[in-house]
Amino acid sequence: MATLTILEFPDARLRKKALPVEVVDDAVKQLVDDMLETMYGAPGVGLAATQVNVHKRIIVIDVSEEKNEPLCLINPRVLEKIGKEEMDEGCLSVPGVFEKVTRAEKIKVAALNREGEAFELEADSLLAVCIQHEIDHLEGKLFVDYLSPLKRIRAKKKLEKDRKAKASSGDTKTNVAI
Repeated sequence: MATLTILEFPDARLRKKALPVEVVDDAVKQLVDDMLETMYGAPGVGLAATQVNVHKRIIVIDVSEEKNEPLCLINPRVLEKIGKEEMDEGCLSVPGVFEKVTRAEKIKVAALNREGEAFELEADSLLAVCIQHEIDHLEGKLFVDYLSPLKRIRAKKKLEKDRKAKASSGDTKTNVAI
């Protein structure tokens, strides 16, 4: 397995729309494994292939306390959205920035698993938010797109300031939630 480089806002590659996975082969399975290693090491609870500059419709998630319940969704589609919920979100591609975002409270999603088998999943709470957040990445959308223009500008400036501080100190590690 390998740790992959996570793209950071405002990198234009994060805006590229991901293409469907045609065949779940060994290369896709290896990518899933590498994405999980990258997500756990970041540390985060979700990661989309777009965030590691692979523009395929693949996301990995693990919202368990013990980090031992990995979930892989290939070609995920939201079938149903119910209610609304506001939750603080962060993003591995927008390190150190956390803001409230409103999303569906419950969702039903269809996808393929790591073995290429179709399944459906009903999710609520953090899992529902995480799935919606990661599917947005596959569409080229970031959680900062839900923020006001002023908050988006502040987030971008904070990232630039943090990058300069890290570069001068030699620190390259980030620490965020999603």
